Amino acid sequence: MRHRSEGMRQSNTLPGARRPPYRKASALRSDGTMAETFSSLFDAYYYQTSCGSPYQRNDHWLGIFGALADRIMTEIGPRSVMDAGCALGLLVEQLRARGVDAEGIDISEYAIAHAHEQVRPYVRLGSITEPLGRRYDLVVCIEVLEHMPRADAEAAIANMCAWSDDILFSSSPYDHKETTHINVHPPEYWAERFALHGFFRDVDFDASFITPWAVRFRRCSEPIHRIVRNYERRFWELWDANRQLRELTIDQRNQLAQAIAVREETERFAEESRAYALRLETEIAGKNEHIRHLEQLVHRLENGGVMRLLRLLTGRRQK
Repeated sequence: MRHRSEGMRQSNTLPGARRPPYRKASALRSDGTMAETFSSLFDAYYYQTSCGSPYQRNDHWLGIFGALADRIMTEIGPRSVMDAGCALGLLVEQLRARGVDAEGIDISEYAIAHAHEQVRPYVRLGSITEPLGRRYDLVVCIEVLEHMPRADAEAAIANMCAWSDDILFSSSPYDHKETTHINVHPPEYWAERFALHGFFRDVDFDASFITPWAVRFRRCSEPIHRIVRNYERRFWELWDANRQLRELTIDQRNQLAQAIAVREETERFAEESRAYALRLETEIAGKNEHIRHLEQLVHRLENGGVMRLLRLLTGRRQK
C-alpha cells in the first residue's frame, strides 16, 4: 500500500522524483479480525487518488523505486530483502532486476492481484504481523506502521526483528490529517520499540534518501556503554553542527541588518540630494526669470524716449 504523508509531500528525497513513495499496511490483528475491513480500503480508487499521482507501473513510479533500489544496493548491498507493505511490488521488481532475492507482502488484495506478472511470484497477500517464513538480509518497512493499531504495529516490529538483523524503517511523525494515520508517533517512540528487541539506530547511516525521518535499525550485541558512546558521538556532531549553523544564522542576520541600515541611509541621503537638487533647480529657475525680467527692462530703457533724448544730447555735445 502506498500513501503520501504530510512530511513527504514537502520533501524531494529520491532522485528524479517529485515525491517519494508512501506505503501503508493493514491493521490486521493477530487473531485475524479487521482484515477484510482494512484490506478493502486499498482498492482501485485508493491507488488512483491517494498516492499523489495514480499509483501504477509506469516510468514515473519505476524511476522512483529504481532510484531507491540503487541506494539500497550501493549503501547496504543485501542479498535478500523483504518489502513489508509492497503494494504493486515495484521495489521488489527493481531489486530483483539488480540481482537481489527480493520478496514482498501486502494486505491489499487489489495491489497483489495487479502486480506485474514478472514479479507476481515474489509477492504475496498477508499481514506483516504474520511470520515471514525465512530470514532476510534486510527488511524494508516504509510508511506502514502509522496505519496500524498500536498493538499490531508493535507485533509487526517484533515479527520483523525475528526474521532479520537489519531493518530500513520509516514512519511519518505527523500528518494527522490523513484519516488512516491512527498510530502516529515521533521517531524516538519507534526507536524505543526497536530497542526492546535489541535493535538500535545505525548512527553512521543516512537514510534520508527515503524520508527525512527514515532510520536504519540494526541488531546490536555490543554492551550498553558502547551503544551510548556511539549515540553520544553522533549527538555531539549534530549538536555542534547545529550550534555553528545557529551562529552563522545570527552573523548573517546581523550582516543583513547592517546592509539594510546602509541601504536606508543611502536612500535617505539620495532623497535629501534629490530634494536639494530640486531646491537648486527652483532657485536657478527663479534667478533666470529675474535675469530675463531685467533684460526686458534694459531693452525697454534702451528703446525708450529718455534714452533717445540722452543719445541726441550726447551727440550734440560731442560736435
